[in-house]
Amino acid sequence: MTKSDDSQSGFKLPTLTYRVWKVWRRNFDVFMKTIHVNFLPSLLEPILYLVALGLGLGTFIAGGIEGFSYIQFIAPALIAISIMNGAFFECTYSSFVRMYFQKTFDAIIATPVSVEEVIAGELLWGATRATINSTIVLAVVAAFGLVSSPLFLLVPLLAFFGGLMFAAIGMCFTALAPNIDFFNYPAFLLITPMFLLSGTFFPLSSLPGPVQTAALAVLPLTHVVNLTRGLVLGRIEAFLLLSPEISLLLSIAWISVVTIIFFVLSINLMKKRLVK
Repeated sequence: MTKSDDSQSGFKLPTLTYRVWKVWRRNFDVFMKTIHVNFLPSLLEPILYLVALGLGLGTFIAGGIEGFSYIQFIAPALIAISIMNGAFFECTYSSFVRMYFQKTFDAIIATPVSVEEVIAGELLWGATRATINSTIVLAVVAAFGLVSSPLFLLVPLLAFFGGLMFAAIGMCFTALAPNIDFFNYPAFLLITPMFLLSGTFFPLSSLPGPVQTAALAVLPLTHVVNLTRGLVLGRIEAFLLLSPEISLLLSIAWISVVTIIFFVLSINLMKKRLVK
């Protein structure tokens, strides 16, 4: 590609058209051809967690957590984790392969589709993968009888917007990655801490105050877990204050702001990398 005049003009809001959906459709078509490979891990993984941790480890936690049994406590977190993993890894490893090895981005940009639209399509597809994965996990959770409210029907909507946030964060790393091994850094330094310290397998109140504050301020999964748990468990008071640390309205606002920032940032960083 050749350098355009606006490639040096700094960061700006992307200009997007309906062609974004062409990129999304291309990824969707490829996914459908390999759906049997993608479906089984999303189905089996939550079953293993619920059996090993919920039914196994949960027998040693007789009093439960926050008024729920341990398996009820971790079930919504497994949905939130699938949102994070589905979007983040789709827009890191998979997007890097399409960009660098398969040269898919170059091929699409040779058409009337712009760089910005390619990346926006990738981000929307990452959010869609998060929605698909989390819906499968939600079905498993429901099959175990762990859904307590009809509000669980809102989980796919949360999954899409939460997935868009993680997709945008992942795409920022893709824009900076010199090679595919680079993704070991965010995987172990960001994804693993979120997996363990976002109120997933134990409440944040168990952690020291500074760690709780850091988890709420820095780790996006914390807010997705809070919202998912409120929707699946369905406590009325949860929508006012799920825990002493944070309200669900604050989680919604946090996710909205971070998603907008990283959506714009990721498109600009990728455009800077691709337009030469």
